[in-house]
Amino acid sequence: MQILIRGATVITVNENYDVIHEADLIVNGSVISYVGPQMDWQQNFDKIIDGRGKALTPGLVNAHGHAAMTLMRSYADDVPLMYWLEKKIWPLEARLKREDVYWGTMLAVLEMIKSGTTTFADMYFFMDQVAEAVDESGIRGVLSRGLVGIGEMADKGLLESEQFVKSWQGKGEGRITTMLGPHAPYTCPPEYLKRVIELRDKLDVPVQIHLAETLDENNRIREQYGMSPTALLAESGLLAAPVLAAHCVHLSEEDMDILRDCHVNIAHNPGSNLKLGSGIAPVPALLKRGIVVGLGTDGAASNNNLDMLEEMRLAALLHKGVHMDPTIITAPEALAMATRQSAKAVFLDDVGVIAPEMKADLIMFDLNQPHFTPHHDLTAHLVYASQPSDIKLVMVNGKVLMEDGKLTTLDEEKIMFQAQLRADNLVKEIND
Repeated sequence: MQILIRGATVITVNENYDVIHEADLIVNGSVISYVGPQMDWQQNFDKIIDGRGKALTPGLVNAHGHAAMTLMRSYADDVPLMYWLEKKIWPLEARLKREDVYWGTMLAVLEMIKSGTTTFADMYFFMDQVAEAVDESGIRGVLSRGLVGIGEMADKGLLESEQFVKSWQGKGEGRITTMLGPHAPYTCPPEYLKRVIELRDKLDVPVQIHLAETLDENNRIREQYGMSPTALLAESGLLAAPVLAAHCVHLSEEDMDILRDCHVNIAHNPGSNLKLGSGIAPVPALLKRGIVVGLGTDGAASNNNLDMLEEMRLAALLHKGVHMDPTIITAPEALAMATRQSAKAVFLDDVGVIAPEMKADLIMFDLNQPHFTPHHDLTAHLVYASQPSDIKLVMVNGKVLMEDGKLTTLDEEKIMFQAQLRADNLVKEIND
């Protein structure tokens, strides 16, 4: 199928941050085959989309989250991370059923598509149901079964991870890729991480892990092992593999050097880290070291939304304020963190930029809005002023998932009904 998007302002988010005004873009199957000045095309297109008065950008890439935790949105707010996990979230998660995870993920996918996210990374359990939701909805997913290396689930988690990778890697027309997901250094001791490494070497997939999210985590690991969580992962051998580390809030200079030397990618989650009182990641110092830093929302239980536009804005504003430097993360850099750099962080090399041969994962903003007027700098407008309601087109792998604000693959009313029903049942179970 060939689609022509005609006359849009294309914000490529390539290395030069090129912006092409009144451009044409051609989608051929699942990829972009042309982007550039408008031409007098002779061929017949299957679909022509009017891009006049619109800005076309790469789809947003959510580099860290737990999609089905939408069912726990606002269930446990305004408490510290470990209390939040141990007293509220883990007891509720213990009651989750496969169908709960499916509908919770569908709710997350619904929210993400409507706010411009075309790719998301996920770490959870009942991952077959997560993959089914990705397959059915048309979104792109980088998925891993969360692993806890203590207790009765340790062995089962490794077995399920292996089965999941073998079953789903490359499925959904190539939209599904897989990883291994050891939860964190405080739930996956070094001897268990060595088993994860063995499985990783067998399956040849990357790893994602929570790292240095809170001071409490750092203190626990130092008391037990005499080193930081980052140094512990390096000593275990895990960082020799391709690794995506989420959060990375509490890092020493030595820790950051380890991450740089081991080529670890990072998912920065400013909204979740602020809400849980975990702190602020040293993103400018990480970027100065040349470390790939993408953006994530984390789960909706700790955010409480999956709005990557908000995360992009937070990433730009937060570090300006902390460092009292308005130049420290510019609007183009923040947009790149939410697209090109997030794609790199989750080990995808064919999304996150608008260019020929890249996947046609695209979103289009309606510029006819008061908050976009006047059009001095559209990139700055997208970072500092855009809203999900401005997004009128969402395309993944060359397939339109939302057009004129209307979803094409999902039944919004049914998803919200099922999610509410299952959330109510979970809370009822835990209160009975």
